[in-house]
Amino acid sequence: MINIHQFKDLQKKSSHSFNQQKSLIKKFMLGKIVYCAVCGEKLELKLPENSTTAGIFCKKGCTDIQLDMN
Repeated sequence: MINIHQFKDLQKKSSHSFNQQKSLIKKFMLGKIVYCAVCGEKLELKLPENSTTAGIFCKKGCTDIQLDMN
């Protein structure tokens, strides 16, 4: 069973990850070049007409941020 300290650590990590992704999306949408934190490849935006899922992706698949474009 998970204790309260483990849960708080999980919340903190989740919040940090969310804020990192939000910042990356903001930079990307401002027209700035953004690179994958894992492999260093330039990230690309794929729109629904170009692929089945809209989002910001790395060619190698390290970064995969799916966006709801409804």
